[in-house]
Amino acid sequence: METQRQYFARALGARGQGRRNGRRGSPQGQAVTALLEHLESVRSAGRKIFVPYLMAGVPDRDTFTALLACEEADAIEVGLPFSDPLMDGPVIAAAGERAIADGIGPLDAIDLVGAAPKGGPLRLAMTYYNPIHRLGEEEFCRRLADAGISGLIVPDLPVEESDSLMEHAGTHGLAWVPLVAPTSSAERVKKIAATATGFVYAVSTMGVTGVRESLSERSSRVVEACRVATDLPVLVGIGVSTPEQAFEAASTADGVVIGSATVKRAMEEGRAAVETFFKEIRAALG
Repeated sequence: METQRQYFARALGARGQGRRNGRRGSPQGQAVTALLEHLESVRSAGRKIFVPYLMAGVPDRDTFTALLACEEADAIEVGLPFSDPLMDGPVIAAAGERAIADGIGPLDAIDLVGAAPKGGPLRLAMTYYNPIHRLGEEEFCRRLADAGISGLIVPDLPVEESDSLMEHAGTHGLAWVPLVAPTSSAERVKKIAATATGFVYAVSTMGVTGVRESLSERSSRVVEACRVATDLPVLVGIGVSTPEQAFEAASTADGVVIGSATVKRAMEEGRAAVETFFKEIRAALG
């Protein structure tokens, strides 16, 4: 039987070739998305990009809503709670269980984001494909857009099966953010990057999400491979847990995505601890 790690590696490694125009890594005919335009402006200003991950409704609805407005982030990745989270390590999986226990499912999470005050960092959704399939791709993307969400990450959907969803996402102005595994060949990285319309998510290490003591030595290699393949921003995620690791990752990448370290503080220490952590990361990135 295929293990969780093998399945995740296959989902990341199987992404196919998107149609391209003169801009490397940008699908033909796809308008520049709001997320890409914003991140390009951050990069052009000489700043590194910071995208923290929050689980919707965790530690509670009010705190989650308040954190969506944090000034230190350039965008926020919002996890939609799901009962079988393939990619999530113990911290984020526990956060998802907590949200579900509080009555927050994937669609409730979207509504929660939509009800939050407008303004602040752009928001992108991270979800598994099952909730999308159950509702329908077009309707799911419409709901995301109606909630003011600007991008979509679906880590368990191979590109052979993703053309339809990417089309619906584009129709509703949602940026598509693919993940590049550190084990991907150069040709595979090209194929993955060609689908991106927001940024390329460079996975620093194989396995599930989680806090790690050091940044994987594979991080710089996967970033370098992505840079050869695309002009779009490249952000490192999975295994970036401290300001020091964020600084190290951003020395080669355009920025970082930080999940478990943020969620752990939210669940164990609350809003003030998360806000302090965001300030520390922002200071480290410059």
